[in-house]
Amino acid sequence: MSSNFSDLTPYLHRLAARSDANNGIEPAMYNEHNVKRGLRDQNGVGVVAGLTEVSNIVTKERGPDGTPQPCHGRLYYRGYDVRDLVEGFSSAGRFGFEETVYLLLFSKLPTAQELADFSAQLSHYRSLPPSFVRDMILKASGKDMMNMLSRSVLALYAYDDHPDDISTPNVLRQCLQLIAQFPLLAVYGYHSYEHYHNNRSLVIHFPKPELSAAENLLYLLRDNGEFTALEAQLLDLALVLHAEHGGGNNSTFTTHVVTSSGTDTYSAISAALGSLKGPRHGGANVKVTKMFEDMKQSVDTSDEGSIKDYLVDLLDRSAFDGAGLIYGMGHAVYSMSDPRAEILKVWAKKLAEEKGMQEEFALYETVARLAPEVIGEKRKLFKGVSPNIDFYSGLVYGMLGLPHELYTPIFAVSRIAGWSAHRMEEIQNSGKIIRPAYACVKDEQDYINMEDR
Repeated sequence: MSSNFSDLTPYLHRLAARSDANNGIEPAMYNEHNVKRGLRDQNGVGVVAGLTEVSNIVTKERGPDGTPQPCHGRLYYRGYDVRDLVEGFSSAGRFGFEETVYLLLFSKLPTAQELADFSAQLSHYRSLPPSFVRDMILKASGKDMMNMLSRSVLALYAYDDHPDDISTPNVLRQCLQLIAQFPLLAVYGYHSYEHYHNNRSLVIHFPKPELSAAENLLYLLRDNGEFTALEAQLLDLALVLHAEHGGGNNSTFTTHVVTSSGTDTYSAISAALGSLKGPRHGGANVKVTKMFEDMKQSVDTSDEGSIKDYLVDLLDRSAFDGAGLIYGMGHAVYSMSDPRAEILKVWAKKLAEEKGMQEEFALYETVARLAPEVIGEKRKLFKGVSPNIDFYSGLVYGMLGLPHELYTPIFAVSRIAGWSAHRMEEIQNSGKIIRPAYACVKDEQDYINMEDR
């Protein structure tokens, strides 16, 4: 047997085949046992598993006859419409991520002085322990940025004098440190990967205390440390829009589940990172970008008919990755519109104009207009399909020159804010371990002695 632990030997293939053959759970059995598969009912509505004050997603309103009717999506952070929050900080010409983190954690909008003090505290925490970059990131480079990020978070446990203290003040301190450190962990992990696996020169910048989270991320990432004001604004906006999205999304629910066991902050956040890494959750914007790259190589993108044919081929599994999906279209919750996508689209157009990429933006707009029509015709869907935030965030990240490897880690740089708010809420209000039930559908068996098997 090979000494390489990653080898799939014939023996392992035989065991796997045996496991597949013995799996007797059929899809119809979920209905038979009244199990909400994926914790969602047949209409896709999530099973209510808890209470939260952190955020709210509105996708339906009462119609004239009193029945719920789909509406344009709205997203609220601590009761505030995210559209109003974005309008508030953008019209005043300030960055919004730090303000959003404050709101999510403390359930109030900060005053100017409170925001200044809070930003200074985050800046104070925006560093890593001595030799951490050398010993934990550069000396043990990996090929997946999310795994490196998760490993780094777990390693920080060893540098904490009170890692298992789950009192509110200590957990708040840990969460603020991780929020401040995530841009460093993500970017340094990427630089390590580029250096050791792609033979790129290694450039490590130290963060600047006067810069915001978005500005520091661009400064740390780029060799020359330069960026435009609009670039920083767009990245900051993306961080705000990804910061939180209800307690039921997979990574946030993971945070609740793991937190409810009483474990430490580093373990809970690492578990959330593992969830976000999954392609069904955090990797969709990379798929959008690669889908458009394939489209531009496959068809004449100046011809709407060719674009529509390509979209049909996507659904027929004969184009791109054969998954049968138009990536970036549709959402598990939103139907008529994703408010985050609508906000980001407006600002993406501004960045496209600055970058001279109007044709690229126009292509995205064309697909956004044609795709719902194609999906409706092919899939006979009438609930409504619209672009989600991943549709435009991939475009924005591409225009910012961000590498694909960092798309999901940047999602984590943002979503750590929501995870932290939900971890605090779970600690303060639950007091019970989350333990749902599973219905066992395997018949009881009589034991067979070894010589009779």
